[in-house]
Amino acid sequence: MTNRQQGDRLDPATVIGTALELLDENGLDALSTRAVADRLGVRMNTVLWHVKTKARMLELMADAVLGEIRLDELPPAPDERVRELARRYRRALLGHRDGAALVVGTYGVEPHTLRFADTLVGALLECGLEDREVAWTAWALTYFALGLAQEQQAAGDRPLGEALANVVSETSHPALHRVAAHLAPGSFDERFEFGVAAILAGRPSPHR
Repeated sequence: MTNRQQGDRLDPATVIGTALELLDENGLDALSTRAVADRLGVRMNTVLWHVKTKARMLELMADAVLGEIRLDELPPAPDERVRELARRYRRALLGHRDGAALVVGTYGVEPHTLRFADTLVGALLECGLEDREVAWTAWALTYFALGLAQEQQAAGDRPLGEALANVVSETSHPALHRVAAHLAPGSFDERFEFGVAAILAGRPSPHR
């Protein structure tokens, strides 16, 4: 099959799916439209015809990642629904290599992203929060999940705990030294649950 014939059979979904495969294999820094074209066996212009630019490709990839979030079988209680949505959001980010870095680097107003955001905001509204508090709580949850997932994916096997111990002492940084054991990477699941609970703490809810 010629490159032209393959290009005629391409669609944006195939391009984005291939880009996500390369992301998982090689990471975000190595991802390019040329790499996607090479994997598909077509010219780079063929890929660009479908996604226009690399920035646009990344936006569509980020939206595809959020499209993997299931929005069915959610808890009936809105406060628990918020927590479960936050967990599913984090799992989607962690489901792809550099998934958090991909999503945080885009500003998505795409269908899957908007569908997830609408579901999260709807659950927060059902909790009885005012409109501004709903919007800001949704942002806080999203940014927290993105930041922690990005830290988790970037940490890998780096001995950051040892590095911290080497520069923090009881004399130089007494407060940090006291809590240093809890600042080292690790226990990401527990830290995530703690953070979500802290963000939602004190919010009015008919189910509390």
